[in-house]
Amino acid sequence: MSRVSRCIDNGPMEAFWGILKSEMYYLKTFSSYNELEQAVIDYIGYYNNRRYQKRLNCMTPLEYRDYLQHKVA
Repeated sequence: MSRVSRCIDNGPMEAFWGILKSEMYYLKTFSSYNELEQAVIDYIGYYNNRRYQKRLNCMTPLEYRDYLQHKVA
């Protein structure tokens, strides 16, 4: 937190964990902690590299990076 009564810093992480739980956690049953840990790691990789994101013009982050590189070049 930056100051008293200023919890803006925590908002993006709370939103991410909400998305992770609704898109991955609640849809599966895990039999061990290691299985859950691997599922979270896999989902973070999916979220950062392959998931279409509206704020990136409905492109994945990798597609958007390539788009910007070709646009500048």
